[in-house]
Amino acid sequence: MRRDDRDDPFGDIFRELERMMEEMMGGAAAFDGDQSGFSSETHVDVHETDDEIRVIADLPGVQKGDISIQCDGDVVTISAQSDLREYDERIRLPGSVDARSGDASYNNGVLEVGFERVETSTNIDVE
Repeated sequence: MRRDDRDDPFGDIFRELERMMEEMMGGAAAFDGDQSGFSSETHVDVHETDDEIRVIADLPGVQKGDISIQCDGDVVTISAQSDLREYDERIRLPGSVDARSGDASYNNGVLEVGFERVETSTNIDVE
């Protein structure tokens, strides 16, 4: 045991976890030379309010015409490609949305897609 290890008893554990994570991320990126899908360097956020859900994704180097967006009301699928990468991401939304209400904008490598929320339950009148 080194003298410095006495001050941080978990140092070896954290170093080993970091090594394993780097190995996993490096191994995934090098798999068959394919870099499909979003990786740790791609940022995706989901923001929600009472009225809408917005998905924001960084797609650096992608042209607007190379982006495809599909929604089934619960999952948004974003597909895109650039000269260096292909993206294919399925994002489960935190609530149900009206898929036909979708609007999207793309500016400086940032895609923003918004949907109106729908009620998941309905009142049924008893006659």
